[in-house]
Amino acid sequence: MLIFAIESSCDETACAIVKDGREVLSNVVFSQIKTHQKFGGVVPEVAAREHLDSIGVVIKETFEQAAISPKEIDAFASTVGPGLVGCLLVGLNAAKTLSLVHNKPYIGVNHLQAHVCANFIESDLKPPFMCLLVSGGHTQVIRVEDYDKQEIVASTIDDAVGEVYDKVARLMGLPYPGGIMLDKLAQEGNPKAFSLPEAKVGEDEFSFSGLKTALLRLTQSFKGKEMPIKDICASFQHRVSDTLIKKTVNLADKYNYKTIITAGGVAANSELRKKLAQLNDKGYITYAPKMKYCTDNAAMVGSCAYFNPIKCANSLELEVFSRD
Repeated sequence: MLIFAIESSCDETACAIVKDGREVLSNVVFSQIKTHQKFGGVVPEVAAREHLDSIGVVIKETFEQAAISPKEIDAFASTVGPGLVGCLLVGLNAAKTLSLVHNKPYIGVNHLQAHVCANFIESDLKPPFMCLLVSGGHTQVIRVEDYDKQEIVASTIDDAVGEVYDKVARLMGLPYPGGIMLDKLAQEGNPKAFSLPEAKVGEDEFSFSGLKTALLRLTQSFKGKEMPIKDICASFQHRVSDTLIKKTVNLADKYNYKTIITAGGVAANSELRKKLAQLNDKGYITYAPKMKYCTDNAAMVGSCAYFNPIKCANSLELEVFSRD
């Protein structure tokens, strides 16, 4: 089954053609990072206009890279939420138009479930497993019993981990997107240079607001002095990754799961991936998407459209939504 998928939930205009949910025939991503750098973050109205300007070109290039015509596509899919409404509408209307013009089904996809499905691409992963989903907007542990049977068993009660990365990076004057630069600097620092707090919350909760406040006070303590940025980055990243992995493992043990995966933009973080891989030595089986499938892309949307589509009697009636 060939699915043409579109992702436009935030600041990437992406299209892909995916075969049977696992094989990517083409994957094109147009990033808006340079556009939003001067604002220090994504401006929704600007992002929506950028999607409108680029969607036609990205669709054309996706078909050309795969050397496939629209007539060969079995279904068209797009992300319907959560995300920025104006941005989502661009992908939704483009995919619905393609489905009507070529008389093929339209499939709506949940953005978060698509991140989980990124692990199915070019892998042999099958449920059941425990998934740590970490991104700029979400921090969740998801119990995946089957492709279409999932349950959130833990989530953040305040900031998402990706959001904290960007805010902490801003405290140290790092450029947007700060999380990427923070990760690079952390690899050159001492992770034990500073002892940072871990929130005392329930087993089904994450909290990073206290850690963010601790970093604010720490950076302020160096006013007028040279700030050891690399050591601060390393200490922060050690605390975050340790908290994420520890809680995920505890939940996997609770439900007797031996397979643990991660997904989302923060799944590209070097320390998190290293600590996840170390679990293999402790009897767990771990998966992480390839780096290009961690951040927003349409390949994961195509995989999700195959494995876990949004069920709807008439899919053309699906509308976008901003929150899950």
